[in-house]
Amino acid sequence: MISLIGNRPALQVGRHQVFDYDTAWLGDALRRAALAAERDDFPFIDDIRSGIVQYLELRCPLRLLPLADLFTKMRKMLMTIGCETIAEKLEPLAPPLTVSLLPAAQQAGNGFELAFFEAIRAELEELRGEGAEEIRFTDLKESARIIRGATKWDKHCALLEEEIIAFLRDCDREQKAFERPLRLKVESDR
Repeated sequence: MISLIGNRPALQVGRHQVFDYDTAWLGDALRRAALAAERDDFPFIDDIRSGIVQYLELRCPLRLLPLADLFTKMRKMLMTIGCETIAEKLEPLAPPLTVSLLPAAQQAGNGFELAFFEAIRAELEELRGEGAEEIRFTDLKESARIIRGATKWDKHCALLEEEIIAFLRDCDREQKAFERPLRLKVESDR
């Protein structure tokens, strides 16, 4: 039986949903758990990842699967096959996410840059808690225009755009001190 990527459920990561994802991150999560359990000789990572992919594509009855539920199921599976130490060390890891800056800009509104930046910082903390490590931000220009209250793009919007990029780069650098740093990217609207 051939299974298409579209048969996989969307994954719920925080308030975000990921629809089109590969499965390499599942292998990364299993590898990290094996290393944390001091089982660097564990040979079944690819087989287990394949079993999880098969579950997602063929057996998962849900169209939206919370990431935490997927990792609970993975822990149970590892325990069933006698890999309790690896199951105990398995930490949630999200697939790469794409996050629009528009909701934060619309919520902050015209002239409230500090509220916008605080909303982004809170979003990053929430996503980190959910297992996200790679986040790509979109809608940068539109967000800058909304916060500036401009109907057309102007030099003030361009300055704010630069501030947003600098803020995200600073957040990216700050994260490196943590055990599980985030990798932040900005998708250019140009």
